Amino acid sequence: MAQHDQLHRYLFENYAVRGELVTVSDTWTQILENHDYPQPVKVILGELLVATSLLTATLKFDGDITVQLQGDGPMTLAVINGNNKQEMRGVARVQGEVAPDASLKDLVGNGYLVITITPAEGERYQGVVGLEGDTLAACLEDYFLRSEQLPTRLFIRTGDVEGKLAAGGMLLQVLPAQDAQPNDFEHLATLTETIKAEELLTLPATEVLWRLYHEEEVTVYDPQDVIFKCTCSRARCAEALKTLPDDEVDSMIAEDGEIDMNCDYCGSHYVFNAMDIAEARNNASPADPQIH
Repeated sequence: MAQHDQLHRYLFENYAVRGELVTVSDTWTQILENHDYPQPVKVILGELLVATSLLTATLKFDGDITVQLQGDGPMTLAVINGNNKQEMRGVARVQGEVAPDASLKDLVGNGYLVITITPAEGERYQGVVGLEGDTLAACLEDYFLRSEQLPTRLFIRTGDVEGKLAAGGMLLQVLPAQDAQPNDFEHLATLTETIKAEELLTLPATEVLWRLYHEEEVTVYDPQDVIFKCTCSRARCAEALKTLPDDEVDSMIAEDGEIDMNCDYCGSHYVFNAMDIAEARNNASPADPQIH
């Protein structure tokens, strides 16, 4: 049975290394719900979701993180947004044919990985790395080595459990400013690499950790739920409309009688008529209910 979507943080008592374990199967399913993506695109979104959750947990502040792939291949964009509350959403854009066995390079073509970190307070940070590795995990490990100088390993697994999509992953990272021995990190990485998709996606986290590290001393912290949550709202759409020239909005209303705004992430529709637009311009809250 697939595990409930949760993130577990853990520390090794005898090594300057920390770890994370996450399962995101339900969240992944909800992200895919309103879309008809080719299978390789679904898998990449699942891997991005796992990676974003693990990366979000490495941040020590309140805020958002966006991990996106961009390129000139048939999948022009794949993006996951997450925050420190482990609230996730994601979307992909596909133009052109995707082969059933398409690799990351086949999907993205000439492209790069962009990581944008936006703290609730403080400076926004963006890191860009070329897609040197053959897998998303390898590209992210490369990013950490270049930007943070912290040895980091990601282990991402996707598959299906009882006919439903399932995804999960693990992260190991040397603790900053601590004297971790390279051999210690490699030893733990070698153990972690043995994790099978079936184990990670169906067993409780504590059992997975015991199977991998039963000869080590590991402290596991209280888990954090991972959920799908879209940040779209009627108010945000109204604000977006207010940034357009009035005559442009008026001509859209004159032509169609209303403006139907659709959220790419969750499929929600927000409909505005002439009265709603007038109210929005007067800063009143439009009364028309959200339509799904």
